[in-house]
Amino acid sequence: MRSPAASAAVIPTAILMALMLAGCGPQPGPTASPSPTVTSAATGTTTAVPTATVSPSATGAAPASAAWSNYTTADGQLTFEHPAAWSVRDPAGELPEGGGAFAEVTNQAGKPLATLRTNMATGSTCLERFPYEVLESEELPLLAQGGPAPWFVFETRGNDAAPGPANTPAAAYGIAWAAPTGDSACAIFHFFTWPPTAAMFGAFYNPENNVTPGAESLPYLEQAKKYAATPEYQDIKRMITSLRPAD
Repeated sequence: MRSPAASAAVIPTAILMALMLAGCGPQPGPTASPSPTVTSAATGTTTAVPTATVSPSATGAAPASAAWSNYTTADGQLTFEHPAAWSVRDPAGELPEGGGAFAEVTNQAGKPLATLRTNMATGSTCLERFPYEVLESEELPLLAQGGPAPWFVFETRGNDAAPGPANTPAAAYGIAWAAPTGDSACAIFHFFTWPPTAAMFGAFYNPENNVTPGAESLPYLEQAKKYAATPEYQDIKRMITSLRPAD
């Protein structure tokens, strides 16, 4: 099994996601809840509105944050919820030629937790298959583009008997096109159809960014599984599954 040090090199989240070279996705899961504040991408202002307390999930995971905001991408195409204490960076100067949206979400400590990008050029070649595990998943019908809806998935590659891919971390959460089939899957590929090409919203699990209490001595994949029960992960899941077309 991969060790945390070998699998969690400090690499910018957007670059990591662009390195995912083969496809897979998830199984059915729970739903997201509504948002309490609204942030304007054009003005940067946030307006507070009433919110309900988030209950622990059926799996017994810790409850998520209570105060939330809405963020709309600078191009006005997509919106998502995020904990009010987190920050969203949207530097237009870093956008690729041809346009698209970019938003990097960081926690209170400034650690990157997820990146949203649109107008992505994608292509994949499945050269090797690995044992896999889907830790959590949820269908996202609001993002369907005239075909099957994409899925949120937190998944891993590799196990004790067969390591995951050598060149990328072997655990990630994000939005994927489809579910893996059979007893093995290609390397993690978290992209979904969004005009004019494809988009991504997620990140590789990285113990240096995704703090997992009590897991420092565990192998990398065991840390990822333990992270799925943390309040931070529950917030990340709610944030990513809240992604939808802007009104």
